[in-house]
Amino acid sequence: MDVTIKRVNTMDELDEFVHFGYELYKDCPYYVPGLLGEEVMTLSAKYNPAFEVCDAALFLAYRGQRIVGRIAGIVNRLSNEVWGQKRARFGFVDFVDDAEVVDALFGAVEAWARELGMTELQGPMGFSDMDHEGMLIHGFDQLGTMATIYNYPYYPKHMDRMGFVKDQDWLEYKIYVPDEVPAKHLRIGELVKRKYGLRVMKFKNKKEIMPYAHDIFHTLNAAFAPLYGFAPLTEKQIDYYVRMYVPMLRYDLVTAIVRETDNRVVGFGISLPSLSRALQKAKGKLLPFGWIHLLRALKSKPKVIDLYLTGVLPEYQNKGVNALLFNDLIPIYRKLGVVYAESNIELETNTAVQAQWEYFKREHHKTRRAYVKSISWER
Repeated sequence: MDVTIKRVNTMDELDEFVHFGYELYKDCPYYVPGLLGEEVMTLSAKYNPAFEVCDAALFLAYRGQRIVGRIAGIVNRLSNEVWGQKRARFGFVDFVDDAEVVDALFGAVEAWARELGMTELQGPMGFSDMDHEGMLIHGFDQLGTMATIYNYPYYPKHMDRMGFVKDQDWLEYKIYVPDEVPAKHLRIGELVKRKYGLRVMKFKNKKEIMPYAHDIFHTLNAAFAPLYGFAPLTEKQIDYYVRMYVPMLRYDLVTAIVRETDNRVVGFGISLPSLSRALQKAKGKLLPFGWIHLLRALKSKPKVIDLYLTGVLPEYQNKGVNALLFNDLIPIYRKLGVVYAESNIELETNTAVQAQWEYFKREHHKTRRAYVKSISWER
């Protein structure tokens, strides 16, 4: 049967779009599903304020009545303005190992993007850096994380076949928790606190962190500004992420560095117990029992920690502020019995981030890639 492409227009079709990924990977031991409801919200203009600065189209591929692939086309107008580009993104992409299916999916996104005047297609990326990005090209036998994409080894082979080329790679590491805080970090931390008038902030509950929550995202905007493809989160997006993520934080694993003169957040580190196994057990659903698996994981003494978000204001970068984060969190990890932390994605070109692991035992176990391809009419 021929492959047909259908654009998603209804909530029922959106549900089918979201469920396809779960069905494709249901027997894969390394795949970590997100929550179905959260992905529906991300992909719906009704809920996600990113649609105020983004255009998007979702496509499903069928053979007969059977769904065999999905893909989202996204144009982040703000990102294009910041970077002076005419790029469309592809993301939320999954497909069976069938060249006709893959070509039809990407052909649909390319045609849509050209109609909007775009000249390049890049991805996989989402609406913002808070969405999953980067196609796995190394580490297919490693368990995924809540913050990253898993895909089968045949995916990058199809990207190469279609003429996509590397635009950027991200590296991932297992960072093994040392027996104690490196002495150099202790010295640097004390010097930095005195020199710049900083203090370490810890939180016990949502009420305590909320006065700092929006400021943390403002610091993220400033810290991530020079990084690949980044566009600043709008205030509505920040409100959206604060509502979504702050209630699920494990507060002892959140550290903020604030300036004493004005209480401004100059750096932060947010980590969580690994939720990978819990999410596998939940199978994409909080109800009826998925929430129990997640709650147990969040309250556990974990062997693995996910380093979820870290950022430092540009004027404080390379001045030792990261040492304050390590000095606070390493003893907490040791007390919990953490063996290693998942770094999640780090740009291979971000040498400052790579350098911060110099004093730690680490293992590079995954690599992800953003691809790019010209889709201009001239071709």
